[in-house]
Parts: sequence; C-alpha cells; structure tokens
Amino acid sequence: MLMRDVVIVGGGIAGLAAAWRLRHWDSVLLEADHRVGGRIRSERRGAYWLNWGAHVLAGPGSSTDDLLHEVGVTAVDVPGSLKALSMNGAFVPSGRIETYPLRVPMSMANRAAVFTSGAKIAAAVLRYSRVVRQRPGESGAQRQQRIYDFENERTFADFVGDIPSDAAELFKVTVTRSAGDMDQISAGSGIGYFSLVLSGGQGLGRGIVGGPSTLTEAVAVALGNRVQLGAQVQEIVHRRDSVVVRYRQGDADHEVEARTVVLATPATVSHRVAVDLPEEVRGALGQIVYGPHVSAAFLTNETSARPWDDVYAIACPKRSFAIALNQASIVRGSESVRQPGGSIMTFSPASLGRALLDKSDEEIVNTHLADLEEVLGHGFADSVVEANASRWQDGSPYCAPGRAKLQPILTRPSSRVFLAGDYLGTLYTESAITSGFAAAQEAASLLATDRQRHVPAITQHAAD
Repeated sequence: MLMRDVVIVGGGIAGLAAAWRLRHWDSVLLEADHRVGGRIRSERRGAYWLNWGAHVLAGPGSSTDDLLHEVGVTAVDVPGSLKALSMNGAFVPSGRIETYPLRVPMSMANRAAVFTSGAKIAAAVLRYSRVVRQRPGESGAQRQQRIYDFENERTFADFVGDIPSDAAELFKVTVTRSAGDMDQISAGSGIGYFSLVLSGGQGLGRGIVGGPSTLTEAVAVALGNRVQLGAQVQEIVHRRDSVVVRYRQGDADHEVEARTVVLATPATVSHRVAVDLPEEVRGALGQIVYGPHVSAAFLTNETSARPWDDVYAIACPKRSFAIALNQASIVRGSESVRQPGGSIMTFSPASLGRALLDKSDEEIVNTHLADLEEVLGHGFADSVVEANASRWQDGSPYCAPGRAKLQPILTRPSSRVFLAGDYLGTLYTESAITSGFAAAQEAASLLATDRQRHVPAITQHAAD
C-alpha cells in the first residue's frame, strides 16, 4: 500500500484550509459529499448569487483573511445596515438598538422587560468585551478557553429570567443564530451574540464577491486531483508509525495509509470514525452538541430601487426565519446606477429550523416566502424568479453549559490524528479555518520530524 504523508478527512472549510497549507506534501482530501464546502454553499447567478450558508466572514488580522489572500479571492466590507428589525408590522432599517423597543408596537410591560433585561445584558456585554480582548503574550488557545469559561455554568434563559413574550422573541432572534435556543446555549454564548450585534460584528463583517463558495471552490481547484469526492470514511485506525483510513467510494471499499491525518469532520462524525482516539477525546467529541439550520435563497428580477437596498441584515422575530440577508448588498455597494435584480437569503436556526426539517423544499420555500412578503412588502413574491431551500440537521455546534471543560481535552495533541473544525472555537468559519491551519502545522511538524529520522546515516555524517 502506498504510504502518503497526510490524509485530510472532510472537505468543509476546515479541511480545505488544512489541505491548502499541506499542499506541498503528498496529500489527499476525502470528502463524503458530491461537492466541497460543507455548510458553505452558494451558486452564482450573473452579477448575483444564491446563498444558503456562511454569509459574513472575519476581517484583517484573521485566519480567514490570510486564506483569502493566499488563494486570491476578494472579500469586501459588507455595505448596508447590519441591524435592521422587522417586528409587529414595523420595519426599522437602522439606528441605536436600545431605541428599537420604542420604534415597534409592543405593550408597556414588554417594553419595560426589554429595557430591564437589556440593561442587564449590556452590562454583561461590557464584561464580555474585557474577556475577549487579546492579552499581551497569550496564545489564541488561552484566549479561546477564557471565552468558553465566561458564564458557562447556566443557560441564557436562566440568565435573563422570565420575561413577556414580545421581549423574549426580541432576544431569541439574536441568540438562536447560534443554532441553539435560549434554554440550550450558555449564558456566555448568548451574551457573546449580543456583543456581536452591539459592537457591529467584532470583525465579522466581510463578504466574498461572487458568494462564499468562490473561496471553497478556488481552494478545491488549486488542490486538483488531491480532492476525492464521494469518499465516505468509515474508520480511522492507528498503526505504530502511521494511520489507516478506510473509506467507501462508489461501489468499492478502499484503504489509504498515511503518516498523519487531519480529521476535519463535524464532531459527531469524528467521534464515530476515529475509533481508537484516546477515550477521553472521543468522549469529549461525543458531548459536542449541534443545532439545525434551514435556509432558503431567492433570486429576484425587480427593475427599481427597494427600501432594503441599503440594508444587509434584517432580524425577524416571530417569523419562520430568524433573519433575512440581502445578498445583493455587495453589488449595491459597488454600482453607480441601481441594476435590475437582487438576492435574499433567509435563515432558520435552532427550533425554527427544527420545525422545518421534515418539510419538502417547496414547503420551506413557500413558508419563508409568505413571511418575506410581509417583512419586505412591495410585491416581493412577484419578483422572485428562482428559489431553493437547503437544510442541515447538524447545522452548527453551539456552546451549551459545561462546554468549557471539554476544550483542553479536544485541543490536547493526540498521536498522529489532528482535529479541526468549527466546534473548536466560537467564531464559526474563522474557528474552522484557524483550527485547520493549526492542524496542518502540527501535521507538517510531525512529518518534518519523521523525515529527519529517516535521513540515511551517511547523509547525517556529511552534514556534520
């Protein structure tokens, strides 16, 4: 059997990032699906694109920015308001978030609850901002552990307490973007989401020109035939100085042996296939929890300006989706004359997604479209020329109470198999890319050590 340097298991952005950094080694990437990208999925339609996942990315100084520059893919700051709200028949395009309860219809009891609980959340956000701030001399892993440790012993629902329905819906629409509901995610995670909103994104405010799959496909093209699609990994087993990966592709079973493996699948898959990882590591992988995503993408053909042209993100409490995202915003920001057409993405995480998982694509599209017509108005439904849905039962990992104690176990070096994935951090795509880079570095270091050990003695003497 041919011995490879490294096998990357999983063709999501974490695996692609690792494969990109390991491209100068003898490597192969195995992806079970018929395409790369995982939950990053978009399709180009002329000047616009349909998008179902990964809509804003990290900016300068991030691993995401490094990968974009290395691959040669363009990302720009997303123009338009990130803080629009549609609730109880009112549309608020922008402004100070603390004024929103006064700008949408709701009872005095709900307004009072929003202000009271909002003040409590704002105070917690100030504490959170000190926690997430990079400290001199510390590693990224130390900072990430501190973020996980923050308010990790109770749920966000316990943190805010009992509040009236409209107030609860207003908070829910923010925190459920984590893919967990308020009684599932930790208080610290919920506070972190409000920090993202109140601080304008904490650096998560860039979009890829042409859609996010532009990045994943560009990496895959550069890797060429190293990428093997339809390769369903069934088992990963250590040998003395190597790792064997068994997989099924087409109607045949295959086996590949490598000196190292980067395991970049969701934690649920990694737990199942990496059968001889240390028991503690497998146990930690088994405790990572995921929530569902359901999204829909709508291509439109309107010929005149729309009220949401200057808006990117619209929070939509009490709807079938939590947020509507104007995917044409990047196009709008670069044009001098408003061109025909547009593109909208709708996103249903957590319990909103769970309610739609068993529906047909047509039912999902029609459900979202009915709500979009009420949110956007102006005959939006009549302008739709294409619409498609996508769903992930295990959409995103969310930070549940007790998650912090798993991090040291998951990031501990483990023989010749190195873990990567967004479940190793709190910034989704950025965490996936960062962990992919880190796993690639660990693998390359081990490969370099192996190579030195196998240098013939005569060569060593000559070097001396």
